[in-house]
Amino acid sequence: MSESSKIKVLRIEPYKAPVITEISSSLESLQHEVEGYIECVYPFEDQVGLVVNEEGKLNCMELNRALRDSSGEIYDIIAGPFIVIGLTDDSFCGLTDAQIEKYSKLFEEPEVFVRIDGKIHVLPLKQAVS
Repeated sequence: MSESSKIKVLRIEPYKAPVITEISSSLESLQHEVEGYIECVYPFEDQVGLVVNEEGKLNCMELNRALRDSSGEIYDIIAGPFIVIGLTDDSFCGLTDAQIEKYSKLFEEPEVFVRIDGKIHVLPLKQAVS
């Protein structure tokens, strides 16, 4: 595979900071990154998507990051590793430097999820272990 056929993405694993990596945009490569079947979700207005493991929660993968609405309320939690990837009109593409900076900051702090009185609470990893 030539260098020009690779795209730059952010890989985000549970308990770890985001990592900039270059991958192929092939189905096999995307499945490898998320450790299973892929699903792409589009929670942001930017031209980016989150490629997640379609069965992450069903397979009891480690909870990774919370997705929040505009008021900061959690509406979903991603289970397992995922990637932030750029989007074109009909395909995936690499992230721009500005997108890498924005989403590295957004997902910078690993999170820990705790159930208390039937409600899930999210703590930044640093706070949870200090």
